Amino acid sequence: MGRNITAVHVLIVLLVVLLLFGAKRLPDLAKSVGQSMKIFKHEVKDLRTDETATTTATVPPPPTGVTPVGSPPAVPPVADPQHVTPIVPPVADPSEGNAPPKV
Repeated sequence: MGRNITAVHVLIVLLVVLLLFGAKRLPDLAKSVGQSMKIFKHEVKDLRTDETATTTATVPPPPTGVTPVGSPPAVPPVADPQHVTPIVPPVADPSEGNAPPKV
């Protein structure tokens, strides 16, 4: 089967559409299809401009001391040194040899 579309094929399709929808509804149908195509083209154009804007735009870093909403803080908060328990490695008990004390 060939994929050539001729004027006869187009006329047959138009005749079938005319029979299905009627002459009174064809102008409204054509108007709604035209509006839909206009909206579609506008959205595609906006999508392309949004893509180029996001790829070319650079976001400056936030000022020092300001954390953007929804992101973790850059530096963990510092605890009060008086309330910090130092971590001390276990010291070997001389009575048990070189083994660390049992907890």
